[in-house]
Amino acid sequence: MKSGSKLIKMTLLGAVAAAILASFVTYGRSSGDPRFREVKVERGDITSSVFSTGTVQPENRVDVKAPIFGRAEQVLVQEGDKVKRGQILLWMSSWDRASLLDAARAKGADEYKRWEDFYRPTPLIAPVSGTIIQRNIEPGQSFANTDPIFVMADRLIVEAPVDETDIAQIDKGQRTSLVLDAYPKHPIPSHVHSVAYEARTTNNVTTYMVTVILEKPPEFVRTGMTANVNFDIASKKSVLLLPAEAIKTMKNETYVLVPPSKGSLPLKRVIQTGLSDGRTVEVTEGLNEGDEVLIPIPVKAKDDQKSSVFPSLGH
Repeated sequence: MKSGSKLIKMTLLGAVAAAILASFVTYGRSSGDPRFREVKVERGDITSSVFSTGTVQPENRVDVKAPIFGRAEQVLVQEGDKVKRGQILLWMSSWDRASLLDAARAKGADEYKRWEDFYRPTPLIAPVSGTIIQRNIEPGQSFANTDPIFVMADRLIVEAPVDETDIAQIDKGQRTSLVLDAYPKHPIPSHVHSVAYEARTTNNVTTYMVTVILEKPPEFVRTGMTANVNFDIASKKSVLLLPAEAIKTMKNETYVLVPPSKGSLPLKRVIQTGLSDGRTVEVTEGLNEGDEVLIPIPVKAKDDQKSSVFPSLGH
């Protein structure tokens, strides 16, 4: 009798436990919190891309130095000015001329004027075409032939590291979407100029530096700015789309949860996917436009309950 009574009690306890569990896994809205939210399969456009972060810098940085010691007489350019190769940037005096003019100035204006016309200043010219990004001189200031009087950049680029697993998808001339941290609302047209042949390994992660050309850099672009680059890999128009959070993968099987036709448990439906942009995923098989898909919502803890209860799946 005792063993039979014990068996009856265990059966009753099992039934109660099953009933309690069923109250948690029931699909739909009960007196408690909803267990799922519904989304519909929609049609739209999607672009798959590889993301990286780099720094704006000149492709070729040129320090412009004078061939001799001297003194600046007239500075003709400012930072940000665009100049052409051979353009005069500054008129300077050699130390001999500067000393001679200083001595002539002490003898009067006429003597100074005579020597100034006789001993002409020397021009310092731009060695390349580009932009003045540093001006380190003022009129009357002396300099040595080792001092960079100006710094020039021929054009601005971004060097961005790309993981070796994605580098096969990056090609020369490929379009990119580039946005600066400082100006997030002003995308800049750009494209891939080159991909490095030598890898860099940091913390066991292997990357290749990709050089991106800014095609028409706005005036606000400065060297050293952080740039966010999206390398556009592929795009499709008018395809079936779902939020990435609705799609699950287990044991090499990709599936979603759909409302039950009968009963109270959601059903698992196997699907095939295509492109992804990180937030949205293309669905190629298993669903139709307008189909409803369920996204699980974690159950809020009540009283001393510290863990959420996740529903079982129907088949």
